[in-house]
Amino acid sequence: MTTINLTTHINAPINIVFDASRNIDLHMDSAKKTKEIAIAGTTSGLINLGETVTWKGKHFGIYLTHTSKITSLEYPTFFVDEMVEGKFKSFKHQHIFKRTETGTNMIDILEYETPYGIFGNYFDRLFLKNHLTNFLVSRNNFIKIKTEGTH
Repeated sequence: MTTINLTTHINAPINIVFDASRNIDLHMDSAKKTKEIAIAGTTSGLINLGETVTWKGKHFGIYLTHTSKITSLEYPTFFVDEMVEGKFKSFKHQHIFKRTETGTNMIDILEYETPYGIFGNYFDRLFLKNHLTNFLVSRNNFIKIKTEGTH
């Protein structure tokens, strides 16, 4: 299992950052580089507990789909999305939000397993972990830009 941990400080109130993080439209805007779009389930607005979204995006030169379900949500401090269908063996993304004196710390804990045994592990070490980390950093910077100054 691979784990990616990121913390992004955002100078905005926790509720603003929390809602931006589960906003399907904002996610699509942040993922234009991979042409990611929501094609099924909740396809716009805010995703909520028990809801699913199916994403289609171009990664490593091919279009892939990934369906996630919001399996846990406590407004405005955390939510968890987990893969219910896709190319990973397992995929769990915890989104944690903590108030600070100057805004909000947005914490991502992404845990995933690749299929295909040693070949999947090799691909993960060479390409996938870096790709997913960069994808999250880009998304988080987009959220930061969109939410700072909105209060």
